[in-house]
Amino acid sequence: MRTKIVAGNWKMHKNSEETEDLLNELIDKLPTDKEVQIIVAPTFVNLQSAVSHLEYTNIGVAAQNMHQAESGAYTGEISATMLQSIGVNAVILGHSERRAYFNETDALIANKVDTAISHNMTAIFCFGEELKDRQSGNHFNIVENQLKEGLFHIQPASWENIVLAYEPVWAIGTGETASPEQAQEMHEFIRETVRKAFGSAIAENVSILYGGSVKPDNAKEIFSKPDVDGGLIGGAALKAEDFAAIVNGI
Repeated sequence: MRTKIVAGNWKMHKNSEETEDLLNELIDKLPTDKEVQIIVAPTFVNLQSAVSHLEYTNIGVAAQNMHQAESGAYTGEISATMLQSIGVNAVILGHSERRAYFNETDALIANKVDTAISHNMTAIFCFGEELKDRQSGNHFNIVENQLKEGLFHIQPASWENIVLAYEPVWAIGTGETASPEQAQEMHEFIRETVRKAFGSAIAENVSILYGGSVKPDNAKEIFSKPDVDGGLIGGAALKAEDFAAIVNGI
């Protein structure tokens, strides 16, 4: 049975005090009786305090990014071993904002995936089409290419370290959301693409999250689709009540 996951990507929000306040609210409001893996991804400077704060809870912690090298002269960057040294064993890779604003390519993201796997970290691999791709009918090709270029070089056993996060770029921070039917259509295509390359066992076991303006009022319907295994949540993850409502939609 696939793992249900709801992950909150906090992006560049919340200072140290605000992080602690939000974590306290989440501890108070998030359910503890649901079969769902809950993850939060605060900023780098607040990761260690988040790990400590959440030690005895059912909430995990992920980083929002990491460098592909083990160490070196990469000013401002963070390595896998640095993350693991503070208890972080999951990382978001290839987010659309990293691709768009920091020019991360499929090849670079593939290298980061390799680094995560080599350290036995969970990689939440993000991918998805822009509005122009969907309008032109090229969205399936874009998604297939991102999957193949970023992930299809890995060994079958390494899929245990992979969580897929489909994010239609046109539905991030815009208030637009893919309909539940559109989300299911793409998630089914993604699973079938993985199946063709790696077989049914891997395809049926990999969790595929939807990341595109999930809110409390649409989460339950989106999550009810058979190939949607949870969500990568942006803005709504910054409000404990909203995030808890989304988790309850699983």
